[in-house]
Amino acid sequence: MPSIDEEVLRHARVIWDYHYLDSDLQTADFILALGSHDERVARHAADLVLQGLAPLFVPSGGFGKVTREIWKIPEGEIFAKIAIDRGVSPSKILIEDRATNTGENITRTRDLLALNRIKVSSGILVTKPYMRRRAFATATKQWPEIEWIVSSPNLSFNEYPDGGLSAEQMIELMVGDLQRIKLYADSGFQIPQEIPDEVWASYEELVRRRFDKYIIS
Repeated sequence: MPSIDEEVLRHARVIWDYHYLDSDLQTADFILALGSHDERVARHAADLVLQGLAPLFVPSGGFGKVTREIWKIPEGEIFAKIAIDRGVSPSKILIEDRATNTGENITRTRDLLALNRIKVSSGILVTKPYMRRRAFATATKQWPEIEWIVSSPNLSFNEYPDGGLSAEQMIELMVGDLQRIKLYADSGFQIPQEIPDEVWASYEELVRRRFDKYIIS
């Protein structure tokens, strides 16, 4: 496991700030929670439903690069249970439980809504704070007919790591997501996002320091 010092934290904060794409929250036709290891995403999405921001909640996810190692139940099912326990009516929930990456979260949800003859024109993406930009870029490319808003649990860089995820793992995931913003735009999976030189320099330094577990080689 790579070690963290003040220089690593400085570079990691640069990447965190870049990933945190701001978005004005407003009502939409549905809320799509992108499945992951972070159950706070499900709780935040449930709270948005309970606040009346959308009449439909779609928790999406099978097993991703982290959850396939820690869970035996698909992300979508776990997120749905969390929402129900928080007070969301099961009648407002439509589960997508096969997606293995962000692109599939979008396309499989699109197909699921079409199968159920549910027409939508706007959606709220709920994801981890450091995935806001990549989630928006992916959704805008894969489902461009939808007006997308992005939201996440209100957590700072220092607050985000918890008992289920170390600071080292968080940095590794952020580094991997930044690389995907570049590579996936080049491959046509996302809309292009400008990456400032300072941000990419921080990425390269963190990779040099071996925070590279989730980068694509």
